[in-house]
Amino acid sequence: MALKKPRIGVFGGAFDPPHNAHVAMAQAALAQLDLTQLCIFPTGQAWHKDRALSPAQHRLAMSHLAFDDLPDTRVDPREILRAGPTYTLDTLRELQHEQPGAQFVLILGADQASSLHTWHGFEEILSIAIISVAYRALSTGSDGQFDPSSLPSVPPGARFEKLQLPPMDISATDIRARAQRGEDLRQLVPPAVARYIEQHHLYRSA
Repeated sequence: MALKKPRIGVFGGAFDPPHNAHVAMAQAALAQLDLTQLCIFPTGQAWHKDRALSPAQHRLAMSHLAFDDLPDTRVDPREILRAGPTYTLDTLRELQHEQPGAQFVLILGADQASSLHTWHGFEEILSIAIISVAYRALSTGSDGQFDPSSLPSVPPGARFEKLQLPPMDISATDIRARAQRGEDLRQLVPPAVARYIEQHHLYRSA
């Protein structure tokens, strides 16, 4: 009987801060995608972000607080430690080299998936990883739907899966604005993350 391939979930983001919709997405991935392990990747110098991210050490610390208690989950700092712009393709190549027999599942929100064709090396990304699209999880600006045929070009053999989630009207942008106003964040982020934001006075400056 052939051994089952490890199935590794890849979930990246700025996590600035990590919030309850991020945690819900991770929990759904563990429940629905038959993962051996879920790897969380806080981004380093993200090429597609039009604003400066909070210091990496804070985003990494908050990611540990948000995700470390989930089963079969680890926070991987490699993108933060990598010099220069952060590309998902580089991370997938490294993982493929480290675990050549594994199957990789890249977990995205529907809004991210819709812009996947703009990502560096997106066709190679599709050749390495299954794309699992979470519906109505992280985006408040889209209709929560994604059709792979909407991408300009999809290489043969590209694989897509759905990750079902209820609507969650939470965004990191709104949380940062609330934190700047000194509002209570405990209904939007894990309690340990809320305490960390308060203790370190994050998002208080314009």
